Amino acid sequence: MNFDVERKDRVNRIEQIIKNYLPKEEGYQKIVMEAMNYSILAGGKRLRPMLMEETFLLFEGQDRELLEPFMAAIEMIHTYSLVHDDLPAMDNDEYRRGRKTTHVVYGEAMAILAGDGLLNFAFETAAKAFRGIKGQNENEELLRYKRVAKAMEILGNKAGIYGMIGGQVVDVQEYHGAFDRERLDYIYRLKTSALIEAAMMIGAILAGANEHEAVTIEKIACDVGLAFQIKDDILDVTSTQEVLGKPVHSDEKNEKITYVSIMDLDSANREVEAISERALRTFATLNRENAYLKELISKLITREN
Repeated sequence: MNFDVERKDRVNRIEQIIKNYLPKEEGYQKIVMEAMNYSILAGGKRLRPMLMEETFLLFEGQDRELLEPFMAAIEMIHTYSLVHDDLPAMDNDEYRRGRKTTHVVYGEAMAILAGDGLLNFAFETAAKAFRGIKGQNENEELLRYKRVAKAMEILGNKAGIYGMIGGQVVDVQEYHGAFDRERLDYIYRLKTSALIEAAMMIGAILAGANEHEAVTIEKIACDVGLAFQIKDDILDVTSTQEVLGKPVHSDEKNEKITYVSIMDLDSANREVEAISERALRTFATLNRENAYLKELISKLITREN
């Protein structure tokens, strides 16, 4: 398997899926659709829909009519979080994915509305999975309805105050105590891991995974997200804006506590490796094979952007 070729093919396919669900730029309010589409079409790794699809395939999922709306929806939610994260009130960044951020191009107010629009439109899009439900009999259809309903519940929970938003709240809150690793891990598990957990759990649930398998997937995804965020901390110090596609030393500028600020670079790199290896050991307990997904998790250790 040539991982880079396989990855490029997957990203191209995911891009097309996302485009299929984007809003048309029309009506008196078309400026917000333009800002939404500008934000989501800026490129990126498409990691979350990719993890969702690969987990779906890991459990031999067949109903792509249920999967694809959720693939587009989770990237909309991820993108809205970046749009809001770049705002002057948050990180105040001017570049994202190699080009001007949404608030720089469209203004702060429209960027807020574009983020709000992407979040709401994500759930509109995910709900379209209900239209794709088919079955040979009533019991089969009911089973698929339950899977989609469970996927909607997971998406809302992991994106909300008990997930990604909750992590952002703790991250921006003024804190005067000793900032230890336990608190930092809590922020990262909610801020970054939660949406990756949503992606992989939804892929598993829509494919028919049982409750025990879904819990195992959640553990794997939690570690994947934690390793991913620590690697982000490292790249913010060691990379360049050209390679990373966004400003470097942003954490230092915003006086953020990161793994790099609580330990040295070598120790932080060892943490990424150890957590990623733990994810792969848990993955092995599923006794299922998806060589690309396994390699994707491994690549998070050595990524440069």
